[in-house]
Amino acid sequence: MIFIVLLAFVLRFYQLGQNPPSLTWDEAAIGYNAYSILKTGKDEHGRFLPIDYFASFGDYKPPVAVYASVLSTAIFGLNEFSTRLPSALFGTLTVLATYFLVKEIFPRKNFQFSIFNFQLITSFLLAISPWHILSSRAAFEANIASFFIVLGTYFLVKAIKEKGQHLLLSVLCYLSAVYTFNTPRLFLPLFLLGLALIYRKELLKIKKWVIIGGCFGLIMIAPLVPHLLSEEGKLRFEEVNIFTNLEVIKTANQRIEAEKNSLLARIIHNRRIGYGLLFLKHYLDHFNPGYLFFHGDVNPKFSIQDTGQLYLIEAPFLVLGLYYLFRSEGKTAWLIILWLLAGLVPAGMARETPHALRTLVTLPTWQIIIAWGIIGFYQSFRSKKFKKALSLFLVTCYILHVTLFLHNYFVHYPKEFSREWQYGYKEAVLAVAQKYGDYDKVLVSDVYGRPYIYFLYYLQYPPLKYQQEGIRERNVFGQYQVKGFDKFRFGDLSQLISEEDNKKVLFVGRGEEIPQESKTLKEIKFLNGEIAFVIAEK
Repeated sequence: MIFIVLLAFVLRFYQLGQNPPSLTWDEAAIGYNAYSILKTGKDEHGRFLPIDYFASFGDYKPPVAVYASVLSTAIFGLNEFSTRLPSALFGTLTVLATYFLVKEIFPRKNFQFSIFNFQLITSFLLAISPWHILSSRAAFEANIASFFIVLGTYFLVKAIKEKGQHLLLSVLCYLSAVYTFNTPRLFLPLFLLGLALIYRKELLKIKKWVIIGGCFGLIMIAPLVPHLLSEEGKLRFEEVNIFTNLEVIKTANQRIEAEKNSLLARIIHNRRIGYGLLFLKHYLDHFNPGYLFFHGDVNPKFSIQDTGQLYLIEAPFLVLGLYYLFRSEGKTAWLIILWLLAGLVPAGMARETPHALRTLVTLPTWQIIIAWGIIGFYQSFRSKKFKKALSLFLVTCYILHVTLFLHNYFVHYPKEFSREWQYGYKEAVLAVAQKYGDYDKVLVSDVYGRPYIYFLYYLQYPPLKYQQEGIRERNVFGQYQVKGFDKFRFGDLSQLISEEDNKKVLFVGRGEEIPQESKTLKEIKFLNGEIAFVIAEK
């Protein structure tokens, strides 16, 4: 197991500050808010040690990821490595937690593949998983939440099997997940309700601890409730969920009208049925073979585009694993399947599907099922020669799969998808910093979105000063747009230019946005050679 954890560590920490090739604006926001907490005890908007949310851009981030970054920022400074370190560390620990979880759920000592037992195989599959590696190498809150869910389930199973007091640790872990990412807020109620039904007899035996754990959970969740019930708390869900899609209602009304408002038409074309079918489609998108085994999530932040969320060799063993699991495990099988199915519900309610990050809560159920399929298939044969040949075949396939994935990820991926990672902002900020004193104003285009956070981050701008002088606008949806601070102004470059006619100005934007009469000082390029920013002066 030590080797597997070390492998997981290396795959998640190697070149962590360089690949992915740049910070997304969400990563930069986590890092700068951690820096702000470290220096002032307040977030970028001046809220003192918030425990319910960090307003950030108006997406109201759960707090754990920011606080997890405070320590790494204090030790390593404000940089890409320190911002991503908590996610990479928790990703590594998830592999270790998976080992203990599987050992607790499946304690059978004779369940082996070659010289490796079931928990080692499962942990190894998670350690080399492209899905989990990519999610661990960026500051994704979902990855940290996934660790807490795995650990919480371990303690829950332990409480059911052994001593009820482990239930308090389980509740604490689940609460940590809720305070880390939005998806567990929908997933965990479904999951825990299902587990209560599956293990109702066992839970009745430790009902004292169930009551204590429930009361403890309600007390600890209380600070979050006002935010969840507020308009700001509902904002993110309303932005991404399918139930605000008016096209469903429009289509239903058109079809009912076309059928002259008949009773049958009102039943068949009822908007509730329409939303139900849309949810089912989005839910089943996550079982698409192309997504799972060939190209992965269409968003390059979550997939390198030529490898699936799972490896192709795992496809037959996923099917076999389901068969063997149901054939021999009873309640344990239902725990794994419930975890998987409930984990897809929040993503099924979203507009963009399939979505690897919103379904990260389902890991490591995929690896558990695949490992079960591998070992079940291996043990179904008595021939030692066949078992040896199967072992050699699988080892060869995994070596090829992992080698190809890592080669493409470290060699080609940064160049091909640097644009998607908002590459160029760091280079632009550092170039501007060298000439900062020579200009009255620095006008920065917001064409790529939220440029201010990169200037705060890479300039390590004093948080207290920004809290006092930042020019912010908040729209009716609760979203923040930062117009400027100090000499910097952000927005539509053509509008900003018209407001600063008589001053010595530095421009940062795309080539077509820069005034023709200006003098180009520097071009910032994406890693594929295309121009990202032009820095010019008037």
